[in-house]
Amino acid sequence: MRAPTIGFIYPDHAAEDDYPLAATELGAAGLDVELPVAHIYGTDLHAIPELLDLGSPDKLRHGADLLAPHRPAAVVWACTSGSFVYGPRGARDQVQALARAAGVPATSTSLAFADATRHLGVRTVAVAASYPDEVAELFVEFLADAGVEVVSLSSAGIDTAAEVGTMTAAEVRKLAESNDHPDAQAILVPDTAMHTLAVLPELETALGKTVLTANQVTIWAGLRLAGLTPTCPALGSLFAEGRPHVDR
Repeated sequence: MRAPTIGFIYPDHAAEDDYPLAATELGAAGLDVELPVAHIYGTDLHAIPELLDLGSPDKLRHGADLLAPHRPAAVVWACTSGSFVYGPRGARDQVQALARAAGVPATSTSLAFADATRHLGVRTVAVAASYPDEVAELFVEFLADAGVEVVSLSSAGIDTAAEVGTMTAAEVRKLAESNDHPDAQAILVPDTAMHTLAVLPELETALGKTVLTANQVTIWAGLRLAGLTPTCPALGSLFAEGRPHVDR
């Protein structure tokens, strides 16, 4: 029997190797899946006009065409800033257009963050963002529409996804750990250009709370969209069997 396939449309090149890593971890946990990544390209800047162009219908339609030979059961626009920059309604319209182009259910990383917080019952978060301030603030507004309060926001002010992709595991840990907040039920790290999967369990242990990262929630949402409910603790408490405890 053919393994379930979830396709990901990924901007440029940065941390796409998180996806084969996730497939390996899921396989070790007993779920054989294919997670192909198709690349689309734009100006590599964390700036609003460039992000609007990156998430445009034509570019996402091209990504869907690239994934079509894999016959995915679902597709995901694997970009946080290239989805939340459209606002809550625009992000929903974006994935509806993508679903029509791909002929299968679709979602995006921003919507995956909203779904993951809802799934876990998380209402207050700290956001450790790599983006410049004006971009990070749009993510705060997006989360507010989903009923999530950001009690702490940090912006590293990194201008390009390529630079984010060079961050070491130690730098990723420092970004998350230094921007925790006692009132936050979870920490969100919202850039798919950042390598985060390998450090997730260590981060959650160190912080004593749920950590949600862009590539993690993207993969989780894609699997659920395809009708799968994976259990894989190596990918963090979001993938734990049942719901992790969240203090109210």
